Amino acid sequence: MTDVTPGRRAAYAVVRRVFEQGAYADRALHGEARGLDRRERGLAMHVAYGTVQRRLSLDHMIEQLARPVGELDAPTLAALRIGLYQLAYLGNAAPHAVVGESVELAKAHKGGHGLVNAVLRRALREGIPPLPADDTPPGAAIAHSYPPWLVELWWERFGAQDTRALLRAGNEPGELALRVNTLVTSAAEVAEQLEVPTTAAGDELPEGLVVSGAFDAHAHPLYRGGAYIAQSRAAMLVARALDPQPGERVLDLCAAPGGKTTHLAALMGDRGEVVAVERHGKRAQALQRTAERLKAASVAVRTGDAAHFSTPTRFDRVLVDPPCSGLGTLQGHPDLRWRMTPDAIAQLAAAQTSILAAAAKALKPGGALVYSTCTLSPVENEAIAEASGLQVESERLVLPHRDRTDGFYIARLSGS
Repeated sequence: MTDVTPGRRAAYAVVRRVFEQGAYADRALHGEARGLDRRERGLAMHVAYGTVQRRLSLDHMIEQLARPVGELDAPTLAALRIGLYQLAYLGNAAPHAVVGESVELAKAHKGGHGLVNAVLRRALREGIPPLPADDTPPGAAIAHSYPPWLVELWWERFGAQDTRALLRAGNEPGELALRVNTLVTSAAEVAEQLEVPTTAAGDELPEGLVVSGAFDAHAHPLYRGGAYIAQSRAAMLVARALDPQPGERVLDLCAAPGGKTTHLAALMGDRGEVVAVERHGKRAQALQRTAERLKAASVAVRTGDAAHFSTPTRFDRVLVDPPCSGLGTLQGHPDLRWRMTPDAIAQLAAAQTSILAAAAKALKPGGALVYSTCTLSPVENEAIAEASGLQVESERLVLPHRDRTDGFYIARLSGS
């Protein structure tokens, strides 16, 4: 009998919860890996996230080695997926340990361990089955493991070459970037005090640092002291695009978790007022705590529905960063590509339109409004901005494969 390492056992549980119960991968991992040491937790995250991310590719391999995945029971399929993921994508995994532990995981649920053993040993003996070429949308969907509808959407929007690059980028580890809180300290001072290498985010983002290597951003004393917040470089560009000035009244709709809200306050030197609206009570409370940790006293949190926001006194500047499909953040959310659907995007676009309309009514004549999303879906981006009735002053599309950060759409609009 082969002992199963705690990390692989946790990964197996996460994969099952994601595909059988609809759990979010990060939340499932938080529960299943609780109490594991750093090494085992890292293994659990790598195997679980990679298996979820590569589901379509892995299922293609399984069908070449055995039978259609629809004929397999869920526990057996999960064991095959995590086993094949390690054999195909983890170069440092010991093959026989992978096979043995995958078989043991399947044994606990009876019946499928013989198949798992046969399929994985065949993969070792004959090699991992090749994936199709990525020169067509259907082939690219399997080769890079994305829903076919999403590949077709990007193929039409970006063309074949950029789509393939975008698909590859979405399967790579995401960046870890920090926005230094200039209300408390400077980027240079934070870089000196961190124990890991950092790189300046560039002239456009003097408050940004990109971290190299393993780093627990939330455990460092500087985090607790409000010196920084983890935020992608693309997300930092949003507040910069709005360019708030000291003494102004600024509205931030859909404000939680507060990264952009507190960035606005920092750019204003905490002079003026930032009204931050969040619909959900618990998220509004978390937003308030973030503002307090980052010493952003100018932030006033309001609980309410952004689509129905009204005010007797209009704002100098308004930020609209509404709920979206998140298709620019697939590096950090391995299950999102399987969770999102075209119908869900259509529903999100309708909500985004309503929120932007409310924002436009709250904007002073001649004021500035920024509409941003962390997605690469034209119906949620360009189409929303163009139909807003506001003047589109500038548009910017941040692409993961080109800019090495999250994918974002940022439009600066102005009222009449």
